[in-house]
Amino acid sequence: MVRSYTRLMSDPQLLPRAVDTTRQRYPHCVVWTPLPLLSWLFPLIGHTGICNTDGVIHDFAGPYTVSVDNMAFGNPTKYWQLDLTKVKDMEWDRAVQEASEIYRGRMHNLCCDNCHSHVAMALNLMSYDGRNNWNMVHIALYLIPHSSFTGFGGFIKTYLPFVILLTIILVVSFVF
Repeated sequence: MVRSYTRLMSDPQLLPRAVDTTRQRYPHCVVWTPLPLLSWLFPLIGHTGICNTDGVIHDFAGPYTVSVDNMAFGNPTKYWQLDLTKVKDMEWDRAVQEASEIYRGRMHNLCCDNCHSHVAMALNLMSYDGRNNWNMVHIALYLIPHSSFTGFGGFIKTYLPFVILLTIILVVSFVF
């Protein structure tokens, strides 16, 4: 704890920057947005991106495509702001940029090499939290307890379609 505090005080670049949801700026965050249809059925499944220290989103949007500052499935509804003092090997922005360059050369696969894998690659490059084994499952599971909604609208956009579908299913099953 003392080492992290000393590192923070000696390097002002490591001080956390504020999230600005109105400008869609999420400094050193992993961001999440629902995927149409899929998130409506399974609200914990969605699309992720990773942001540089200025808050600009990088997301693996499809085959050979990493979007910058234009998230593929709409604005984030949740974000997980990471601690810059936990970066070990590579500077944050350089790791985000390098992961994006790597994924511009990759085919997208919904089940095996996707947006979560892109985020995991960036975290592995910087050895975030002393780890080099981040993967898409870790990203998905860490987002559940560590993320915050961008506001009430983010909560509604995430869960309202699921609640509507569930209500329809329950009504139909009890009526017929």
